Amino acid sequence: MEFENKKLKEFNEFLKNRKVAVIGLGVSNLPLLDYLYEKNAKVTVFDRKTIDEIPKETMDKITNYSFEFSLGQYNLQKLKGFDLIFRSPSCLPTVPELVEAEKNGAIVTSEIELVLKITPSKVIGVTGSDGKTTTTTLIHKILTHAGYNCFLGGNIGKPLFTQIEKMRPEDIVVLELSSFQLMGMEISPDISVVTNISPNHLNIHKDYEEYINAKKNIFKYQNNDGILVINYDNAITKEFNKEAKGKVIYFSSKSKLDDGYIVDENIIKECNEGIRKHILNVNDIKLRGVHNFENICAAFAATQTLVDSDVAYEAIKDFQGVEHRLEQVREIDGVKWYNDSASSSPTRTIEGLNSFNEEIVLIAGGYDKNLDYKPIAKPIVEKVKTLILLGQTSGKIYEAVKEELEKQNKNLNIYMCDSLEETVKKALKYAKSGQIVLFSPASASFDMFKDFADRGEKFKNLVNGI
Repeated sequence: MEFENKKLKEFNEFLKNRKVAVIGLGVSNLPLLDYLYEKNAKVTVFDRKTIDEIPKETMDKITNYSFEFSLGQYNLQKLKGFDLIFRSPSCLPTVPELVEAEKNGAIVTSEIELVLKITPSKVIGVTGSDGKTTTTTLIHKILTHAGYNCFLGGNIGKPLFTQIEKMRPEDIVVLELSSFQLMGMEISPDISVVTNISPNHLNIHKDYEEYINAKKNIFKYQNNDGILVINYDNAITKEFNKEAKGKVIYFSSKSKLDDGYIVDENIIKECNEGIRKHILNVNDIKLRGVHNFENICAAFAATQTLVDSDVAYEAIKDFQGVEHRLEQVREIDGVKWYNDSASSSPTRTIEGLNSFNEEIVLIAGGYDKNLDYKPIAKPIVEKVKTLILLGQTSGKIYEAVKEELEKQNKNLNIYMCDSLEETVKKALKYAKSGQIVLFSPASASFDMFKDFADRGEKFKNLVNGI
């Protein structure tokens, strides 16, 4: 008998002739326009961009569908009288216009929240300050290798709402979820992973507490059958077990747990009541860095009830990592160049620095997310031979490193640059054979680039053009 998704059928019926607002014309919301048109919803599109800043093909679609639109800085002033509002991740549910609309009876949701509510499939969700994309990718690789039909989405892959009709109960949805997507969400995945938590996006969130609480939504609405995978070594995530309703699985690279997954003397082990099963030797895989070994532990834990560990190992042994994350670009005259553009916080860059035993020429700096750069100073002084800085955070990083150098009575060659091109030229000039050139900004990209991928591509193009 052919499967019928009754929840999806009911939602489609609900959409007919409803007043629907779509806030933001980003990747996750664009496919919604086609879907809502097909379901005869009365749509108004909102975006902070002006009509001249929106791609012509997008505006043509809005016009062809006879959708109304409200654009520019004050676009949300017209957010009144709607039955359903799809917010983009960048439009937080605390925005006053959204709060007011919800008070007046509107349903405020997002593309990804509806996927969670309507899909008939099991859902695995991954969040954290660092390591989300790698862990999500590893989980997806393990499951597809084991023969599952998987849908990859959230912050990674394609928007999934328009794929729900293809999903079946035996399938698995794997989602990477940011704090922006999780904030305000009232449903959690069946299996949830929190890789770690450290200060991030504090230029957008009201404070650190709001950021942490948003992350908690990934497991807050689980039932007793839920599984929560958390980092035992992170002080914040370790405490999440107190609020978990279902089973908790820990992973650690610092403690010899009796239960969970650990990295112990270069061996990843599965622990069950004190009995430790060796799963893999990290020297036999291509990923490097303790943070990546932790990501592997998290992926093993998340798939524990679905895939045998031997099968999981076969899926990841040749995995070289995700683009823009400690990605080796090329070797020039004995110097290896690495693109780590996805490292948009100090903690990520510290992990990158700790992944190498070689001397490092570090290129760092970028958009300021109001983060503290003091913690990165000591690892830089200990691991870096030449420091090359650019962007808004260059001054913050410089001051933190200068203070640490004075404390340790050391010297370090530091260069301030105005462009990425200049940083690559400086690195080429000063890097010596046997050293690593690591482009790991410890900052967001939005001061000079579209996003971290755009930044990483430009870096790779420059290096490959040498």
